[in-house]
Amino acid sequence: MKKQLIAAAVASSVSAVALADISITGAMKTNYTHTDYESASKNDSDIFKHEADLKITGKSGDTTVVMNFGGMDFSSETATSISDGSAATVSTVSTFSTVAATGVHTSGTNGTSGTLANNKIDIEDLYLTTKIGDVSIKTGQWDNGNNELRASSRKGGKFEASTSVAGFDVKYANGNAADDEITIGTSVGGVALSYTDKNAGEAIKASTTVGGVSLKYYAENSDTANSDRVYYEASTQLGDVSVKVGKAEAETSTTIEGDTWMGDFEGASGAFDLTAGQDVTAIELATSLAGNKVTFRNVQVDDVASADTSINKVIITRPLASGATFELTYQDVADDGSTTTDATSLDLELAVSF
Repeated sequence: MKKQLIAAAVASSVSAVALADISITGAMKTNYTHTDYESASKNDSDIFKHEADLKITGKSGDTTVVMNFGGMDFSSETATSISDGSAATVSTVSTFSTVAATGVHTSGTNGTSGTLANNKIDIEDLYLTTKIGDVSIKTGQWDNGNNELRASSRKGGKFEASTSVAGFDVKYANGNAADDEITIGTSVGGVALSYTDKNAGEAIKASTTVGGVSLKYYAENSDTANSDRVYYEASTQLGDVSVKVGKAEAETSTTIEGDTWMGDFEGASGAFDLTAGQDVTAIELATSLAGNKVTFRNVQVDDVASADTSINKVIITRPLASGATFELTYQDVADDGSTTTDATSLDLELAVSF
């Protein structure tokens, strides 16, 4: 009996140690969106959408393995909410179905190509980080993240090695969108600087704070003619109000993309797809009111004749006693370049993280 008790105690101890090196985090949100189109030829829409993420992290000394699962459920949507919204193409979409470009409902299976292919759980990121001496290593598959100039991309077979040498941060990366990249970063007189040499261009970043105003500069320069993009940002605190102003500029042969505070311009389904040469200017005011965070944003898209767009957005966010967060977003879009995209929308979101 004593041997059994000792064995059980040892097994319990080993299990506890193993579990102590594994963490599970995640999030889930559900959105209801009502969109009221000004055009009489485009039906209003009501959409329920769900998204979930699950992240498993395992550690052993300086080595970490991360698996990130993600999924979206469009099973409650209709062809109206996915295609152009015209009455002629309305068709109920059942779970694990696809919708052709014309909006016609066709049968399909989970994971097949089409608008609804996201109706499943995928391993989005799977990577390992470790250290070899003073060199940090990261290898596997991961998303490089959105920013104000370009959309994110995910690719397998990535490798990064980074270290610090004489006050400079140096990183070599392979497997990104533009093959090999070398980044050198440092800080000079309170200004953080970085330069990235790419296969077909370069990226330059600079940020600092002057008199309580945070300043940011980011440029994506391309070897292709008329394809440079640049972003400027200034933010500060005025009393109880946070103020942020940003401007993204694109030359005539390139397009501003990405999903950031300025807007969702990544060209994906549900995003506001810009055209080459259009610039984006945004201002954000945020404060707290009666336990709520209240944010106002005005976004102006311009610099292409007869295609200016104005977007006004009000966001109210409130933490709930249940541990979830409720967010209400009202948006008004006025687009000079289209007769079918002018619309107001109300989005109600319930989200939880763990």
